[in-house]
Formats: sequence, C-alpha cells, structure tokens
Amino acid sequence: MIEVVLKKGKEKAVLHRHPWVFSGAIERVKGKPENGDVVRLIDAKGAFLAYGFYNNQSRVALRLLEWDENSEINEQWFRDRVAAAVESRSNILVEGVTNTCRLIFSESDYLPGLIVDKYANHLAVQVLTSGIEKMMPCIIDELQRLLKPESIFDKSDASSRGHEGLPTSNVVLAGNHPPEHVEVIENGIRYNINIAEGQKSGFYCDQRDNRSILAAHVKGKKVLDCFSYTGGFTLNSLHRGAASVTSVDSSQLAIDTLKENILLNKFDTRKSIAITSDVNKQLRKFREEGETFDIVVLDPPKYAPSRSALDKASRAYKDLNRLGMLLLNKGGLLATFSCSGAMDMETFKQVLAWAALDAGKQVQFIYQFCQPEDHPVRSSFPEGEYLKGLLCRVF
Repeated sequence: MIEVVLKKGKEKAVLHRHPWVFSGAIERVKGKPENGDVVRLIDAKGAFLAYGFYNNQSRVALRLLEWDENSEINEQWFRDRVAAAVESRSNILVEGVTNTCRLIFSESDYLPGLIVDKYANHLAVQVLTSGIEKMMPCIIDELQRLLKPESIFDKSDASSRGHEGLPTSNVVLAGNHPPEHVEVIENGIRYNINIAEGQKSGFYCDQRDNRSILAAHVKGKKVLDCFSYTGGFTLNSLHRGAASVTSVDSSQLAIDTLKENILLNKFDTRKSIAITSDVNKQLRKFREEGETFDIVVLDPPKYAPSRSALDKASRAYKDLNRLGMLLLNKGGLLATFSCSGAMDMETFKQVLAWAALDAGKQVQFIYQFCQPEDHPVRSSFPEGEYLKGLLCRVF
C-alpha cells in the first residue's frame, strides 16, 4: 500500500482522530496513488497513523477511515460500516409514523463523502469523494441486501464534487427510476417528494424533530413559514391547529408540491396561503402592507459555505432576522435557523442580538434547536454539527 508522510508536528489532529488531513500537512507521497485510493498515513519517523482516501485535487488531501493498523480496508470493512449505520437508525423508523430518515451521514458515520437518505422504499445517495465513488459497487450491493429498495438514485449534484475532480451525476444506480411523487410519512404527516428533481436529496429530514417542537406552540396562531420548501413547518402547523399559515418559497415546484401535500393530508386549504416569491422581498412587502404574524419561521439555505464567507453571511442573517422580527406581534415567536457549519451557535446568537437592536426589539432565547439523531456529530469531527436554531420570544 502506498504511504503518505505527514510533516513533523502535524500529528495532533490525526492522533485525536479528526478525519481530515489538508494538503499542506503532507511532506511527501511515496509512489503515485490514484485519486480515491486507500493509502497508509505515517509520521515523519515512519510510524503508522491511519488509513485514508487520497485525493491530490482536493484541499482535504486525505480523508481518514481507520486508525487500527491491523484492520484491513477491504469491501467487508465498508459493508460493516454501512450495516452499522443502517442498524443505528432502526428506532427512528416506525410503521405508520415515520418511514424517512438519513441512513448514512458521511464522516459522522465513518464513511467520508457518502450520504444516504431513505424515502419510504426508495434511497437517494450523494457521493462527494473519489474514494467512496470507487467503493460504490459494494456499497450499493450492501444497501440492496439490507433494505431491498425499489430504487437507489444518485443525487450527486453538489458543487463539492468538483473539489475532488468528480462530475455531477443524477442517475439510477439500482432498481427503477423513482416515480415523480414518492409518498413518505414523518411524525404521522404525509409528504409527496420528488427525489430526482427536488433540492438536495429530495427532502429535509434534518428538521424532523424541530418541526414537531415548534408545532406545540402554534394552536390558534397566525404563522409565517419562510423558505417553506415543500411544507415541513407548514404541514406540522396545520396539523397542530394553527389558525392560518402563510408559506413563502422562491421555487414554484416547491410551492406546488406544498399545495399537494396539504391536500394529501386533508388539511383545511382555507387556512393556507402559499406564495412563490423571494423571501426578503416578500418580507419587505408584508412590512409595507402592515401585515403581522404570531409566529415567523426562517429556515434559509446555507449562507456561509465556508469561514471566509462568514462575515457576509452574518450580515445576510442579520437583515433577514430583522425583517422577521418587525413582522411579529408583541410577544410573538421567531423560529430561526442556520444550516451553515461555519456559523456556530454563539455567533448566531450575536447576529440575532444585532438584528434585535436594529429592529428596536427585545428578544428572549427560549429554546435551542439542533439536528436529529440520524445526523449525529462525531466527537472527533465537530464540523458535522451544522444545523442550529433558536426559538425566540420577541417584544
């Protein structure tokens, strides 16, 4: 096996089992590995450190897999990791209650670059590293053996694939092409999702718990759901007795699917208003019209893809939340989220404090939202914690 030599003094993170080694920490490569090959990482004195995927096109040149020198990184190693991840989600999937979740969460499940989401009897995968790309035949075979899905669809259209020298891909990997509408159930609520054409892998199951938590506050309230996508917070609010829910998203496909989901659950359509619009523009329009709400949900896309974008993102989050606060009735609730890994909770709280100051509001933080158990955070990989949110009472 080809060996990669780490620069002297760069061992600390590896010894702490962080799975990333950046290209600048590498002294030399003994041989010419292909991108995606498994290599041995050794220190400057030649002592074994770990096995990992190698890629000379990525800033993260090594994605570490195993720290036990006696382990053999073969097909069975990957099958075992897949099986362990799937088994750990078995308590989430309850007949008639929830049949959708994230089965494999990349580095957090010791499979760097592999994301697998289950939607009823269909699987959507995202392959983000060249190493996982090479192992996909055995991974697909193991997923078929364990789950016997009707389809496995490749949603590897993330821009991060380019960092590994990989093209985007949207193809059937096994079984049939998923139908235009796949019906799933989450916390007793039904959703039609479009795996092939929807955002990310088709659905945002990372908000499963947070939707339910917020829904406990909505009875008899007027709710505004921004960046609603296909209606996660909207449907939970209608289910739990909201007086009305206004949903805003820039995607017409998302809004159309949201409307279908309301009908699918037989909710009262008179309590729902769905608007296709840029959220920031629509919030300003509501402000000009004197519209107010009891609860505002802000669940925007990733504003800070990296730490270098954090300052710009902080300004965007501040302006968005300022607008949301200005639309709330006194004592109303703001449920606000960030899915930017670079935005930590303390920074997010500071951004909200600035937004409150600009809006002339007083804010209480009454609950902290986080990602659910099928999106675990590995102790040696804090970067896996990306979703955070706050439930705020605004005066």
